[in-house]
Amino acid sequence: MEITVESLETPALTKAQLAELLFEQIGLNKRESKDMIDAFFDLIADSLVNGNDVKISGFGNFQIRTKAPRPGRNPRTGEAIPIEARRVVTFHASHKLKEQIQEEGGRPVSRIAA
Repeated sequence: MEITVESLETPALTKAQLAELLFEQIGLNKRESKDMIDAFFDLIADSLVNGNDVKISGFGNFQIRTKAPRPGRNPRTGEAIPIEARRVVTFHASHKLKEQIQEEGGRPVSRIAA
């Protein structure tokens, strides 16, 4: 299934725009569309918070990585400050997504493959 995005007013695709696409092209009502998008992202966030990787076939992998503490520096004052250990999310695009990006040649993508 292919969903076309006629025009994006901003360079980012928002959750509201995704919900609107579900409403227009799939036929869900607006409340169902918004709830589905919110549930999808809540599921991803909950999995990551619980330390689980998220793999979306054909799109990529979201992984939790623990960064070790390290010395840092305040850029204004030059003062040395410690940076505490923290968990961060990383994203690695799939080969399929990388190929699609290369095929587009750097121009904005006008479709979403589902």
